[in-house]
Amino acid sequence: LRPPTVIGQFHTLFFGSVRMFFLGVLGFAVYGNEALHFSCDPDKREVNLFCYNQFRPITPQVFWALQLVIVLVPGAIFHLYAACKSIKQEDILQKSFYSGFYIFSVFLRIILEAVAFWLQIQLFGFKVNAIYMCHVGALEKKFIITRCMVPEHLEKTIFLIAMYTFTVITVVLCVAEIFEISCRRLGFLKPQ
Repeated sequence: LRPPTVIGQFHTLFFGSVRMFFLGVLGFAVYGNEALHFSCDPDKREVNLFCYNQFRPITPQVFWALQLVIVLVPGAIFHLYAACKSIKQEDILQKSFYSGFYIFSVFLRIILEAVAFWLQIQLFGFKVNAIYMCHVGALEKKFIITRCMVPEHLEKTIFLIAMYTFTVITVVLCVAEIFEISCRRLGFLKPQ
């Protein structure tokens, strides 16, 4: 069952293909070996691991993969329901219950994207600095703060901005889809 609107179909293409390709291929290229190249002063394995875990409580690839899966759930539930009930694509736009249920699933996607956007800001910020100041007092070392070099910080900053942009585009598409469905239901737009 395809999404009932043109915007919904574009969202599926954009969300499913472009975002997953970007994350899977480019995300691995940018973040793949980050932990191996993250080095602190003194450059000792235990200090590097301790500081890297402090710098990245969750890796961006894992976070964005979770975001993709979680945001897909409301649409998947709707489509599973529609498939089990043998609902046709045109019925979604014509019957109030189905339209309401579909709009609710799109609205839930917006909420989940907004929460993911906020979490991304909290976890990663908008810029990756070249130097990370690590607090190593828990390792019972003589020094309390050590400097760590973040590899390819500019590439990571660009990638962060791209992921923020994808989230914003997805939210805009979801809002536009709700608007399109509402206009069709009110008779302002003719059926496809």
